[in-house]
Amino acid sequence: MWLLTDSERTIAEQVARGLTNRETAAMLFLSPHTVDYHLRQIFRTLGVQSRVELARIVERTR
Repeated sequence: MWLLTDSERTIAEQVARGLTNRETAAMLFLSPHTVDYHLRQIFRTLGVQSRVELARIVERTR
């Protein structure tokens, strides 16, 4: 998780909690498109392919 920017880390944590892109966007005052963009960057950076894999990484780093 240390490879992520602060914004990416915040989004990853919300997604790991089970929030949708739309819910995450509303909570962080972003557009759903921006959340989607950050998620693609997060997936690429961490080498994951699903929200479940992302959630596992977030849980391990807490």
